[in-house]
Amino acid sequence: MSMRDEEAYSKMWNKKGLGWIAWLRGCFHLMHDMLFQRIMTRHLHNPMPLPPLHPDFTCLVTGCTNGIGREIARQLAEAGAHVVMAVRNTTRANVLIEKWQCDWSKMSLPLNIEVMELNLLSLDSVARFAEAWNARSVPLHVLINNAGIFSIGEPQKISKDGFEEHMQVNHLAPALLSILLLPSLIRGSPSRIVNVSSTIHHVGFVDPEDMNVSTGKRKYTNLAGYSGSKLAQVMFSSILNKKLPSKAGISVVCVSPGVVQTNFARDLSKIVQIVTRLFPYYKFSPEEGARSALFAATDTQISEFCKKLESDDWPVCAFISHECRPTNPSEEAHNLETSYNVWEKTMEMIGLPSDTVQKLIEGQQVKCRYGSHQD
Repeated sequence: MSMRDEEAYSKMWNKKGLGWIAWLRGCFHLMHDMLFQRIMTRHLHNPMPLPPLHPDFTCLVTGCTNGIGREIARQLAEAGAHVVMAVRNTTRANVLIEKWQCDWSKMSLPLNIEVMELNLLSLDSVARFAEAWNARSVPLHVLINNAGIFSIGEPQKISKDGFEEHMQVNHLAPALLSILLLPSLIRGSPSRIVNVSSTIHHVGFVDPEDMNVSTGKRKYTNLAGYSGSKLAQVMFSSILNKKLPSKAGISVVCVSPGVVQTNFARDLSKIVQIVTRLFPYYKFSPEEGARSALFAATDTQISEFCKKLESDDWPVCAFISHECRPTNPSEEAHNLETSYNVWEKTMEMIGLPSDTVQKLIEGQQVKCRYGSHQD
Protein backbone atom coordinates (compact mmCIF):
# COMPACT_ATOMS: atom_id res chain seq x y z
CA MET A 1 0.00 0.00 0.00
CA SER A 2 1.45 3.37 -1.01
CA MET A 3 1.79 6.33 1.35
CA ARG A 4 -1.08 8.07 -0.40
CA ASP A 5 -3.30 4.98 -0.07
CA GLU A 6 -2.41 4.71 3.62
CA GLU A 7 -3.36 8.36 4.17
CA ALA A 8 -6.65 7.90 2.32
CA TYR A 9 -7.40 4.73 4.31
CA SER A 10 -6.61 6.49 7.58
CA LYS A 11 -8.77 9.45 6.64
CA MET A 12 -11.65 7.11 5.80
CA TRP A 13 -11.52 5.40 9.18
CA ASN A 14 -11.16 8.68 11.04
CA LYS A 15 -14.33 10.01 9.47
CA LYS A 16 -16.72 10.78 12.30
CA GLY A 17 -19.92 11.39 10.41
CA LEU A 18 -21.56 12.85 7.35
CA GLY A 19 -20.17 16.08 5.95
CA TRP A 20 -22.39 19.13 6.09
CA ILE A 21 -23.25 18.92 2.40
CA ALA A 22 -24.25 15.26 2.60
CA TRP A 23 -26.22 15.92 5.80
CA LEU A 24 -28.10 18.87 4.24
CA ARG A 25 -28.79 16.82 1.15
CA GLY A 26 -30.21 14.08 3.34
CA CYS A 27 -32.40 16.52 5.24
CA PHE A 28 -33.69 17.96 1.99
CA HIS A 29 -34.56 14.44 0.83
CA LEU A 30 -36.49 13.81 4.05
CA MET A 31 -38.47 17.04 3.77
CA HIS A 32 -39.18 16.44 0.10
CA ASP A 33 -40.54 12.97 0.83
CA MET A 34 -42.74 14.19 3.66
CA LEU A 35 -44.21 17.16 1.82
CA PHE A 36 -44.65 15.66 -1.64
CA GLN A 37 -45.09 11.91 -1.14
CA ARG A 38 -48.85 12.06 -1.64
CA ILE A 39 -48.43 13.99 -4.89
CA MET A 40 -45.73 11.60 -6.11
CA THR A 41 -47.88 8.52 -5.40
CA ARG A 42 -51.11 9.67 -7.03
CA HIS A 43 -50.66 6.95 -9.67
CA LEU A 44 -50.89 4.20 -7.01
CA HIS A 45 -54.06 2.45 -5.88
CA ASN A 46 -54.80 1.94 -2.23
CA PRO A 47 -54.76 -0.84 -1.28
CA MET A 48 -52.10 -2.11 -3.67
CA PRO A 49 -53.69 -4.54 -6.17
CA LEU A 50 -51.89 -7.88 -5.88
CA PRO A 51 -51.86 -10.75 -8.38
CA PRO A 52 -53.50 -14.01 -7.24
CA LEU A 53 -50.89 -15.95 -5.26
CA HIS A 54 -50.65 -19.73 -5.05
CA PRO A 55 -51.37 -21.34 -1.64
CA ASP A 56 -47.87 -22.86 -1.75
CA PHE A 57 -46.29 -19.43 -2.25
CA THR A 58 -44.79 -18.86 1.22
CA CYS A 59 -44.06 -15.40 2.59
CA LEU A 60 -42.43 -14.86 5.97
CA VAL A 61 -43.04 -11.42 7.49
CA THR A 62 -41.42 -10.10 10.67
CA GLY A 63 -43.00 -7.54 12.98
CA CYS A 64 -46.53 -7.92 11.65
CA THR A 65 -48.85 -7.38 14.61
CA ASN A 66 -49.18 -3.65 13.91
CA GLY A 67 -48.39 -0.92 11.42
CA ILE A 68 -46.98 -1.67 8.00
CA GLY A 69 -46.20 -5.31 8.79
CA ARG A 70 -49.80 -6.05 9.72
CA GLU A 71 -50.99 -4.71 6.37
CA ILE A 72 -48.31 -6.64 4.48
CA ALA A 73 -49.25 -9.93 6.15
CA ARG A 74 -53.00 -9.42 5.76
CA GLN A 75 -52.89 -8.42 2.10
CA LEU A 76 -50.53 -11.25 1.11
CA ALA A 77 -52.82 -13.74 2.86
CA GLU A 78 -55.91 -12.30 1.18
CA ALA A 79 -54.13 -12.64 -2.18
CA GLY A 80 -53.84 -16.37 -1.47
CA ALA A 81 -50.29 -16.77 -0.17
CA HIS A 82 -49.19 -18.90 2.77
CA VAL A 83 -48.11 -16.26 5.28
CA VAL A 84 -45.88 -16.89 8.29
CA MET A 85 -46.14 -14.19 10.93
CA ALA A 86 -42.78 -14.09 12.74
CA VAL A 87 -43.52 -12.07 15.87
CA ARG A 88 -42.56 -11.61 19.48
CA ASN A 89 -46.16 -11.44 20.73
CA THR A 90 -47.78 -14.62 19.41
CA THR A 91 -51.00 -14.04 21.37
CA ARG A 92 -51.64 -10.74 19.62
CA ALA A 93 -50.87 -12.35 16.26
CA ASN A 94 -53.38 -15.16 16.84
CA VAL A 95 -56.05 -12.63 17.81
CA LEU A 96 -55.41 -10.80 14.54
CA ILE A 97 -55.69 -14.03 12.56
CA GLU A 98 -59.05 -14.82 14.16
CA LYS A 99 -60.31 -11.38 13.18
CA TRP A 100 -59.01 -11.68 9.62
CA GLN A 101 -60.48 -15.15 9.25
CA CYS A 102 -63.85 -13.85 10.44
CA ASP A 103 -63.74 -10.90 8.04
CA TRP A 104 -62.71 -13.19 5.18
CA SER A 105 -65.21 -15.97 5.91
CA LYS A 106 -67.67 -14.49 3.43
CA MET A 107 -65.20 -15.41 0.67
CA SER A 108 -65.61 -19.10 1.65
CA LEU A 109 -61.85 -19.82 1.54
CA PRO A 110 -59.93 -19.56 4.83
CA LEU A 111 -56.72 -17.55 4.98
CA ASN A 112 -53.53 -19.62 5.09
CA ILE A 113 -51.64 -17.98 7.99
CA GLU A 114 -49.53 -19.34 10.81
CA VAL A 115 -47.61 -17.78 13.69
CA MET A 116 -44.06 -18.43 14.84
CA GLU A 117 -42.29 -16.76 17.75
CA LEU A 118 -39.31 -14.55 16.95
CA ASN A 119 -37.58 -12.04 19.22
CA LEU A 120 -35.12 -9.85 17.32
CA LEU A 121 -33.61 -8.61 20.59
CA SER A 122 -32.20 -12.12 21.03
CA LEU A 123 -29.87 -13.51 18.37
CA ASP A 124 -30.35 -16.93 19.96
CA SER A 125 -34.06 -16.58 19.19
CA VAL A 126 -33.28 -15.65 15.58
CA ALA A 127 -30.95 -18.62 15.09
CA ARG A 128 -33.41 -21.05 16.70
CA PHE A 129 -36.20 -19.69 14.51
CA ALA A 130 -34.14 -20.28 11.37
CA GLU A 131 -33.20 -23.78 12.54
CA ALA A 132 -36.87 -24.63 13.12
CA TRP A 133 -37.94 -23.32 9.72
CA ASN A 134 -35.09 -24.95 7.78
CA ALA A 135 -35.87 -28.27 9.52
CA ARG A 136 -39.18 -28.33 7.62
CA SER A 137 -37.23 -28.66 4.35
CA VAL A 138 -39.86 -26.60 2.54
CA PRO A 139 -39.36 -23.67 0.18
CA LEU A 140 -39.50 -20.06 1.28
CA HIS A 141 -40.35 -17.67 -1.53
CA VAL A 142 -40.32 -14.26 0.15
CA LEU A 143 -38.69 -13.05 3.36
CA ILE A 144 -39.85 -9.59 4.38
CA ASN A 145 -37.70 -8.09 7.13
CA ASN A 146 -40.17 -5.47 8.31
CA ALA A 147 -39.76 -5.33 12.10
CA GLY A 148 -37.93 -2.30 13.46
CA ILE A 149 -37.66 0.11 16.37
CA PHE A 150 -37.12 3.86 16.65
CA SER A 151 -36.81 4.86 20.31
CA ILE A 152 -36.61 8.64 20.37
CA GLY A 153 -36.16 10.40 23.68
CA GLU A 154 -34.75 7.37 25.50
CA PRO A 155 -31.19 6.66 26.71
CA GLN A 156 -28.99 4.35 24.68
CA LYS A 157 -29.95 0.73 25.26
CA ILE A 158 -27.75 -2.32 24.85
CA SER A 159 -29.27 -5.75 24.18
CA LYS A 160 -28.34 -8.84 26.17
CA ASP A 161 -26.19 -9.79 23.17
CA GLY A 162 -24.14 -6.63 23.75
CA PHE A 163 -25.33 -4.54 20.81
CA GLU A 164 -27.08 -1.18 20.57
CA GLU A 165 -30.76 -2.01 20.24
CA HIS A 166 -31.46 -0.05 17.03
CA MET A 167 -28.52 -1.75 15.35
CA GLN A 168 -29.57 -5.20 16.54
CA VAL A 169 -33.29 -5.07 15.75
CA ASN A 170 -33.05 -3.07 12.52
CA HIS A 171 -29.91 -4.60 11.05
CA LEU A 172 -28.05 -7.39 12.86
CA ALA A 173 -31.02 -9.67 13.59
CA PRO A 174 -32.55 -9.35 10.09
CA ALA A 175 -29.08 -9.95 8.60
CA LEU A 176 -28.67 -13.14 10.65
CA LEU A 177 -32.18 -14.29 9.74
CA SER A 178 -31.61 -13.66 6.03
CA ILE A 179 -28.33 -15.55 5.95
CA LEU A 180 -29.54 -18.54 7.96
CA LEU A 181 -32.70 -18.87 5.84
CA LEU A 182 -30.75 -19.03 2.57
CA PRO A 183 -31.20 -22.82 2.28
CA SER A 184 -34.99 -22.41 2.38
CA LEU A 185 -34.87 -19.43 0.01
CA ILE A 186 -32.83 -21.50 -2.44
CA ARG A 187 -35.55 -24.18 -2.30
CA GLY A 188 -38.06 -21.46 -3.16
CA SER A 189 -36.03 -20.04 -6.05
CA PRO A 190 -36.80 -17.66 -7.63
CA SER A 191 -37.16 -16.02 -4.24
CA ARG A 192 -36.70 -12.61 -2.65
CA ILE A 193 -35.41 -10.93 0.47
CA VAL A 194 -37.25 -7.64 1.00
CA ASN A 195 -35.80 -5.31 3.61
CA VAL A 196 -38.05 -2.47 4.76
CA SER A 197 -35.70 0.49 5.02
CA SER A 198 -36.45 4.14 5.76
CA THR A 199 -35.96 7.45 4.04
CA ILE A 200 -34.14 8.47 7.24
CA HIS A 201 -31.17 6.38 6.10
CA HIS A 202 -30.31 9.43 3.97
CA VAL A 203 -28.98 11.14 7.10
CA GLY A 204 -27.36 7.97 8.43
CA PHE A 205 -23.69 7.20 8.95
CA VAL A 206 -21.98 3.93 9.81
CA ASP A 207 -18.52 3.47 11.30
CA PRO A 208 -17.80 -0.28 10.90
CA GLU A 209 -15.46 -0.12 13.90
CA ASP A 210 -18.07 1.59 16.09
CA MET A 211 -21.43 0.19 15.06
CA ASN A 212 -22.69 0.44 18.64
CA VAL A 213 -21.75 4.15 18.70
CA SER A 214 -20.11 3.51 22.05
CA THR A 215 -16.44 4.41 21.65
CA GLY A 216 -16.92 8.15 22.09
CA LYS A 217 -15.82 8.93 18.53
CA ARG A 218 -19.38 10.14 17.88
CA LYS A 219 -22.09 11.37 20.17
CA TYR A 220 -24.95 8.92 20.44
CA THR A 221 -28.48 10.09 19.70
CA ASN A 222 -31.56 7.99 18.96
CA LEU A 223 -31.60 9.47 15.45
CA ALA A 224 -27.96 8.46 14.92
CA GLY A 225 -28.75 4.96 16.15
CA TYR A 226 -31.81 4.53 13.95
CA SER A 227 -30.50 6.16 10.76
CA GLY A 228 -27.17 4.35 11.07
CA SER A 229 -28.89 0.99 11.49
CA LYS A 230 -31.01 1.56 8.40
CA LEU A 231 -27.96 2.60 6.37
CA ALA A 232 -26.08 -0.49 7.57
CA GLN A 233 -29.04 -2.57 6.42
CA VAL A 234 -28.82 -1.13 2.89
CA MET A 235 -25.03 -1.56 2.75
CA PHE A 236 -25.20 -5.17 3.96
CA SER A 237 -28.01 -5.93 1.50
CA SER A 238 -25.91 -4.60 -1.38
CA ILE A 239 -22.99 -6.90 -0.55
CA LEU A 240 -25.29 -9.87 0.07
CA ASN A 241 -26.77 -9.31 -3.38
CA LYS A 242 -23.26 -9.35 -4.87
CA LYS A 243 -22.28 -12.53 -3.04
CA LEU A 244 -25.34 -14.46 -4.15
CA PRO A 245 -24.64 -16.16 -7.51
CA SER A 246 -27.28 -16.01 -10.22
CA LYS A 247 -27.86 -19.75 -9.91
CA ALA A 248 -29.16 -19.22 -6.36
CA GLY A 249 -32.13 -17.33 -7.80
CA ILE A 250 -32.45 -14.99 -4.81
CA SER A 251 -33.09 -11.25 -5.29
CA VAL A 252 -32.28 -8.77 -2.52
CA VAL A 253 -34.37 -5.60 -2.43
CA CYS A 254 -34.63 -2.66 -0.04
CA VAL A 255 -37.78 -0.54 0.03
CA SER A 256 -38.79 2.79 1.48
CA PRO A 257 -42.36 2.90 2.82
CA GLY A 258 -42.38 6.70 2.93
CA VAL A 259 -43.29 8.76 5.98
CA VAL A 260 -45.90 6.62 7.71
CA GLN A 261 -48.16 7.05 10.72
CA THR A 262 -47.40 3.90 12.69
CA ASN A 263 -46.81 2.88 16.27
CA PHE A 264 -43.32 4.35 15.98
CA ALA A 265 -45.04 7.46 17.34
CA ARG A 266 -45.28 5.77 20.72
CA ASP A 267 -41.49 6.14 21.00
CA LEU A 268 -41.56 9.88 20.38
CA SER A 269 -41.55 12.54 23.04
CA LYS A 270 -44.93 14.11 23.86
CA ILE A 271 -43.98 17.36 22.15
CA VAL A 272 -42.91 15.60 18.95
CA GLN A 273 -46.12 13.52 18.97
CA ILE A 274 -48.16 16.74 19.14
CA VAL A 275 -46.20 18.26 16.25
CA THR A 276 -46.64 15.16 14.07
CA ARG A 277 -50.39 15.26 14.64
CA LEU A 278 -50.46 18.75 13.12
CA PHE A 279 -49.53 17.32 9.72
CA PRO A 280 -51.75 14.26 9.28
CA TYR A 281 -52.27 14.86 5.57
CA TYR A 282 -48.63 14.34 4.68
CA LYS A 283 -48.21 10.99 6.41
CA PHE A 284 -49.16 7.67 4.87
CA SER A 285 -51.48 5.24 6.57
CA PRO A 286 -49.96 1.80 7.27
CA GLU A 287 -51.92 0.48 4.28
CA GLU A 288 -50.27 3.07 2.04
CA GLY A 289 -46.86 2.47 3.60
CA ALA A 290 -47.12 -1.25 2.85
CA ARG A 291 -47.36 -0.74 -0.90
CA SER A 292 -43.63 -0.65 -1.70
CA ALA A 293 -42.93 -3.87 0.22
CA LEU A 294 -45.90 -5.63 -1.41
CA PHE A 295 -44.73 -4.42 -4.81
CA ALA A 296 -41.20 -5.68 -4.18
CA ALA A 297 -42.53 -9.03 -2.96
CA THR A 298 -44.86 -9.74 -5.88
CA ASP A 299 -44.01 -7.73 -9.00
CA THR A 300 -42.77 -9.97 -11.81
CA GLN A 301 -40.14 -7.50 -13.03
CA ILE A 302 -38.20 -7.22 -9.75
CA SER A 303 -35.98 -10.22 -10.47
CA GLU A 304 -35.02 -8.91 -13.90
CA PHE A 305 -34.27 -5.49 -12.46
CA CYS A 306 -31.97 -7.04 -9.85
CA LYS A 307 -30.17 -9.04 -12.54
CA LYS A 308 -29.67 -5.90 -14.60
CA LEU A 309 -28.09 -4.08 -11.65
CA GLU A 310 -25.80 -7.04 -11.08
CA SER A 311 -24.74 -7.18 -14.74
CA ASP A 312 -24.02 -3.44 -14.67
CA ASP A 313 -21.88 -3.96 -11.55
CA TRP A 314 -23.98 -1.35 -9.74
CA PRO A 315 -22.62 -0.63 -6.21
CA VAL A 316 -25.98 -0.95 -4.44
CA CYS A 317 -28.82 -3.45 -4.46
CA ALA A 318 -32.25 -2.72 -5.87
CA PHE A 319 -34.01 0.03 -3.93
CA ILE A 320 -37.73 0.67 -4.41
CA SER A 321 -39.20 4.00 -3.36
CA HIS A 322 -42.59 4.65 -1.78
CA GLU A 323 -43.70 5.43 -5.35
CA CYS A 324 -43.09 1.74 -6.17
CA ARG A 325 -40.39 2.73 -8.62
CA PRO A 326 -36.66 2.00 -8.66
CA THR A 327 -34.59 4.75 -7.07
CA ASN A 328 -31.17 5.32 -5.57
CA PRO A 329 -30.43 5.04 -1.85
CA SER A 330 -28.24 7.67 -0.20
CA GLU A 331 -24.85 8.75 -1.49
CA GLU A 332 -23.25 7.16 1.58
CA ALA A 333 -24.84 3.82 0.67
CA HIS A 334 -22.84 3.86 -2.58
CA ASN A 335 -19.55 3.72 -0.66
CA LEU A 336 -18.60 0.21 -1.69
CA GLU A 337 -15.49 0.00 0.50
CA THR A 338 -17.43 0.91 3.61
CA SER A 339 -20.19 -1.50 2.59
CA TYR A 340 -17.71 -4.38 2.44
CA ASN A 341 -16.36 -3.38 5.85
CA VAL A 342 -19.92 -3.27 7.23
CA TRP A 343 -20.44 -6.76 5.80
CA GLU A 344 -17.32 -8.16 7.49
CA LYS A 345 -18.10 -6.50 10.82
CA THR A 346 -21.73 -7.61 10.70
CA MET A 347 -20.78 -11.23 10.04
CA GLU A 348 -18.41 -11.07 13.00
CA MET A 349 -21.09 -9.58 15.26
CA ILE A 350 -23.73 -12.16 14.33
CA GLY A 351 -21.30 -15.02 14.82
CA LEU A 352 -20.91 -16.30 11.26
CA PRO A 353 -17.78 -16.91 9.14
CA SER A 354 -17.32 -14.39 6.33
CA ASP A 355 -17.62 -17.19 3.73
CA THR A 356 -20.99 -18.38 5.07
CA VAL A 357 -22.96 -17.46 1.94
CA GLN A 358 -20.68 -19.46 -0.33
CA LYS A 359 -20.83 -22.49 1.96
CA LEU A 360 -24.63 -22.41 2.22
CA ILE A 361 -24.98 -22.05 -1.55
CA GLU A 362 -22.82 -25.16 -1.93
CA GLY A 363 -25.01 -27.04 0.54
CA GLN A 364 -22.46 -27.13 3.35
CA GLN A 365 -23.27 -26.79 7.04
CA VAL A 366 -22.29 -23.59 8.83
CA LYS A 367 -21.86 -23.21 12.57
CA CYS A 368 -23.33 -20.07 14.13
CA ARG A 369 -22.31 -18.68 17.52
CA TYR A 370 -25.99 -18.38 18.37
CA GLY A 371 -28.75 -20.97 18.39
CA SER A 372 -29.96 -24.16 20.01
CA HIS A 373 -26.47 -25.37 20.86
CA GLN A 374 -26.12 -22.43 23.22
CA ASP A 375 -27.08 -22.67 26.88
